[in-house]
Amino acid sequence: MLLLRIVGILTVIAIGSGILAFLVTREQRYLRLAGRITKYALIFTLVVLALFALERLVVL
Repeated sequence: MLLLRIVGILTVIAIGSGILAFLVTREQRYLRLAGRITKYALIFTLVVLALFALERLVVL
């Protein structure tokens, strides 16, 4: 769970920085970067949660 919190905080900082950079420079690449970070963070979170669920099933 600590790993998820660290990744979550870093993800929020990175996405916020990308959006802020877009607002300052109006370059679309920063929005694409924020979108990619969001996508991969969600995939990572789903994989970790699936592993937690698998762990629960194995223990039973």
